[in-house]
Parts: sequence; C-alpha cells; structure tokens
Amino acid sequence: MAPPRVLTVAGSDSGGGAGIQADLKTMLALGVHGMSVVAAVTAQNSVGVQGYWELPPEAVRAQLESVLTDIGVDAVKTGMLASAALVSAVAAMLAQVDAPLVVDPVGVSKHGDRLLDPAAVDTMRTELIPLATVVTPNLPEVAQLTGVRVEYESELPAAAAAVLELGPRWVLVKGGHLSEEPAGTPSAEAVDLLTDGTMTIVLRSPRLDTIHTHGTGCTVASAIAAYLGLGLDVPGAVKAAKDYVSGAIAAGYGLGAGIGPVDHGWRWRAGSRT
Repeated sequence: MAPPRVLTVAGSDSGGGAGIQADLKTMLALGVHGMSVVAAVTAQNSVGVQGYWELPPEAVRAQLESVLTDIGVDAVKTGMLASAALVSAVAAMLAQVDAPLVVDPVGVSKHGDRLLDPAAVDTMRTELIPLATVVTPNLPEVAQLTGVRVEYESELPAAAAAVLELGPRWVLVKGGHLSEEPAGTPSAEAVDLLTDGTMTIVLRSPRLDTIHTHGTGCTVASAIAAYLGLGLDVPGAVKAAKDYVSGAIAAGYGLGAGIGPVDHGWRWRAGSRT
C-alpha cells in the first residue's frame, strides 16, 4: 500500500538545508511520499542567499496540475513563493484541492535575506492564508503580515489573534525570537502558541545552545503537513512536529563557514547506533 501523499510548493535550496530539500527529507523521515513543485531557485549556502530566481507562473501551474490530476495529495505545504504572481497562481489552484494546507509564509531567510517581494505580502494575506488549515509564521513574519511586533511570551496571544483575522483555521506562532521578560535576553525556552481562536495550546521545549538551525521553519511546516497526511488532527500534528524538529535541532551539524542545517535523519541515525 502506498504511503500518504504530501506535496510541497516552495523554493529550492542549493545548500540542501532548507526549502524543498528540507521538506522532502522531512517527509521521507516521517513515512510519507513527498512530491515537489519548485516555485523558485536559490543560490545559497551556510553564510547566506546569494540570489534567487522565480519560475514563471505557467511552470508552477503545470507542475501543480501534473501532480494533482494524476497522483493526488493527502496534504500540501507551501513555503517560499517569491512573488505576488506566484502566490496568486498557487492560491487559485490550491483553492480547488480538498486536503489540509500548511502555509509557511516565508519572507526572510535564516541569514536575513529577503525571499518574498514586498508587493506579494498583501497577496499572501488575502489569497493564500485564508485557505490555510494551519499557517506557521515566525515573529518577523507576524510583523510583516499584521504589523504586530512581539518580543515577549505574553504578547503571543495578540499576535495569533491578528493572524487569525486573515482567515486561516489555525495559527502556529513560532516564538524562536522571544526574549526573556523583563531582561530582554533570549528566552531559555522555545515557546510556540497554537490556536484556532477557541482552543489555545502553548508548546514548550528547552532552547538548545546551537547555531545550526538552518531549515527549522521549513522542517516544522513540512512535518505538520506530513502528520496531517498521516491522519492526525491539527493539535496532534503540531505537537508531533515540534518533537521531531526539537530532535533535529539537537542533532544539527556544521557545514561550511556559517549556519549548518538541522538533521532531518536524526531518528534513523540514533536508531543505527543502538
């Protein structure tokens, strides 16, 4: 029997740590069949993004149509979409798909490099995010989408409420950039808040002392999509994804001169040593 089918629509990372490469590694690790629609190509490595080139909308539509009309999907994840034209094209096609959708509203890379045209932010707000089963912004992306700026954990509910006003069913606000109240130093915990406006779940894990976190956002979003494809509900999928990502961060490794990737195969590697 074939495993659940999970599709990522995102950008390619030539360094292999984030984007479609991270998504497909995550999907394989979690036991689903990963498929990909490439929306943009980046030249990037451990020290930054040297450039990116978006694909024509017709190329992205053709890839989507090819997968959707033959193989089908049990869940979809979107990541880097680069431009308003691509966001709009992807949203129009995914509006016809009856499967859970995880939207990672990628705006800026781990190194601070812009990955979304400023003109596309409103299209993301109005056309794609309202389709989302779960949207997974980090704090800079919350600010980009809503204007709400968050520094402390106590401000997470207001941020989540602002994102929910855009229309997704659930929002996971990732608190990786939080500071410790009131000192302003980095929080000792990685705190995320998941809510649909009725149910609120705060997810906590120890903040790990590592710089090798490249691909974290892509990985958590694709893990949520994988678990939704496996049949978990949203809270269950998000909790399982956070556990998986926490282990991947703990096992992250250095490559090149800068920020290394998380280890998508950490469970397999741990098992191979026992």
